[in-house]
Amino acid sequence: MTKSTNIVWHESDVTKEHRQRLNRHRSAVLWFTGLSASGKSTISVALEKALHTKGIHTYRLDGDNIRHGLNNNLGFRPEDRTENIRRVGEVAKLMVDAGLITLAAFISPYAADRKQVRDLVETEEFIEIYVKASLEVCESRDPKGLYKKARLGEIKDFTGIDAPYEEPKRPEIIIDTDHIGVDESVQLIMDYLEQQKYI
Repeated sequence: MTKSTNIVWHESDVTKEHRQRLNRHRSAVLWFTGLSASGKSTISVALEKALHTKGIHTYRLDGDNIRHGLNNNLGFRPEDRTENIRRVGEVAKLMVDAGLITLAAFISPYAADRKQVRDLVETEEFIEIYVKASLEVCESRDPKGLYKKARLGEIKDFTGIDAPYEEPKRPEIIIDTDHIGVDESVQLIMDYLEQQKYI
């Protein structure tokens, strides 16, 4: 990839800290990772609504939505997946700088890609949320019919079928959606954010 040359960073007089004070809460990226149909998007939508109700400034980045625009030129080969997450990581970093609680729901199957995003922001500004669900449960849900297509060979490089998923080793939060529903999942995350004084 060609890097830009002859560019200089232009500092702003309004900082992230100024924006956080204005918003009356800290900013961070809540990174939802897990298999397709594990519940990442569903939980992130419900969580954003709960945060909004409390007056928390948020923005939600979703895997499918991002591929409609910013990343519509990327496929699902390993190098495309890595570039997908790199771009989203840079957007999430901007959102954190803007003082927002940013909810990012992406399969993001590779540990190295998730670490790259974590390294873009300050230590406590990346909260990895492993939305854990067994392959069997995800296949039984299959809201978009993607697992069925992958099993039939109509979709190649599908995570969990013929492409790997690397489970997080030390996520900040684990949500086992084999056993708990959306409301309880949202409450677990809200409790964490309150206990750690993000909100």
